[in-house]
Amino acid sequence: MESDGNKVVKEIIFGPGEKKYRFCKHMAKQLLPGLSEELMKKGKHFILIRNPLEILPSFDKVVTPSFRELGLVEMVSIYSQLCEIGKPPAIIDAADLQADPEGTLRGLCEDLGIPFQTSMLKWEAGPKPFDGVWAPWWYDNVHKSTCFTRPRKYPLPLPSSLYEVLEQSLPLYNMLRRRVKWRSSLPHPSLPVPANDKLLSWVGGEIVPRESAKVSVFDSVVQGGDAVWEGLRVYSGRIFKFEEHLDRLFDSAKALAFSNVPTREEVKEAVFKTLICNAMFDNAHIRLTLTRGKKVTSGMSPAFNLYGCTLIVLAEWKPPVYDNTRGITLVTATTRRNSPNNLDSKIHHNNLLNNILAKIEGNNANADDAIMLDKDGYVSETNATNIFLVKRGHVVTPHADYCLPGVTRATVMDLVVKEQLDLQERRISLSEFHTADEVWTTGTMGELSPVIKIDGRVVGDGQVGPVTQRLQKAYKKLTEASGVPIPTYQKI
Repeated sequence: MESDGNKVVKEIIFGPGEKKYRFCKHMAKQLLPGLSEELMKKGKHFILIRNPLEILPSFDKVVTPSFRELGLVEMVSIYSQLCEIGKPPAIIDAADLQADPEGTLRGLCEDLGIPFQTSMLKWEAGPKPFDGVWAPWWYDNVHKSTCFTRPRKYPLPLPSSLYEVLEQSLPLYNMLRRRVKWRSSLPHPSLPVPANDKLLSWVGGEIVPRESAKVSVFDSVVQGGDAVWEGLRVYSGRIFKFEEHLDRLFDSAKALAFSNVPTREEVKEAVFKTLICNAMFDNAHIRLTLTRGKKVTSGMSPAFNLYGCTLIVLAEWKPPVYDNTRGITLVTATTRRNSPNNLDSKIHHNNLLNNILAKIEGNNANADDAIMLDKDGYVSETNATNIFLVKRGHVVTPHADYCLPGVTRATVMDLVVKEQLDLQERRISLSEFHTADEVWTTGTMGELSPVIKIDGRVVGDGQVGPVTQRLQKAYKKLTEASGVPIPTYQKI
């Protein structure tokens, strides 16, 4: 048995032979230092991975497993080496291979450039002359098999002694698992902005890649939607209305009796660091979330929240979400806006089901959003924005008894006054919107969006009205001139 690694590479793996294809299996943990670069540069490579949750209990039956014994560090290292030389390997998961042998092998063969054969799906039982020296310890079930078998329906119990090894191993396995080629019957979803595929987010005190941005299943936002949030927008190196949004965030947290809340400065620093790490200084949207935090056990009681709040900063490249040039369409939802008797809209909370139900109605009607009425049938807001109308030169918006008094709403109301237009805040019936000269919505994500049709009825002449255009220009000018500067930003 040859023990010189370089000789094995030269004389066996890449040595002379009669067959067109040669398959060589290697254990990642047995990668020797100082091996010839020929091993990586020649041939085609693929990596077979398996969930440590499946490996550890079966491994434990033969020998006590350790993190190093699993070889995941070496496996990730091999993957990285191959990527660095421009030869990223195909990756397949043992679970996929068992669940869909033919589909997985067909895909692998396609990646490797070799023809698929149905004979790959079956074999004769018993030992093989090319079995390794470890076969007597590990291949008992393999020798009894003649084809791929479905994975076991239920996993083996994980001994508590292996819990720490599992914690160490899963991040590396998951990193490789995310690189398995998508072979689902469903189409691979595409992102609205492809650059958001490689985001960095702030979660619970650290900045992590997109796929690692997760909260605990014990977090209050998971247990009961128990969190508050703000939407922020970045323009030319500044966060627009940052202080006003922070005021509302902390007011909402206080109204919900959050404890161990991070300081205002800590929240600011988390936002700044997230933006800077992503090099996001313009045309970006921030979803800022503060949860009551992780619980010691599942349940709704805030008494279980003993770890302090969880802060989440999700920044994305995102243009305004509506067509503010041609305008948007609205329908009226049957879902009514929550009354302050039930849940006060002044608390900017994460329980958005009331809004989501209305949004579903809007989607089903192929509208951009849906108008929500209060319990008496007056217009409150849309599922996502505040709303205004113009009639005979007067600007009118619903009072904020039911709707969220948005930061952008307040900004536009100030602009209306500065533009010397008449402003009224009162109850407004739906028919007043149907017969308005102009209508627009306001929100951080959409800015100031003209509405050209409501419930199939054309608003005004169906064009963006003069008052709307005037206020859009004033709003744009304001975003260009104000906001909290992001440290390190330098205008080019």
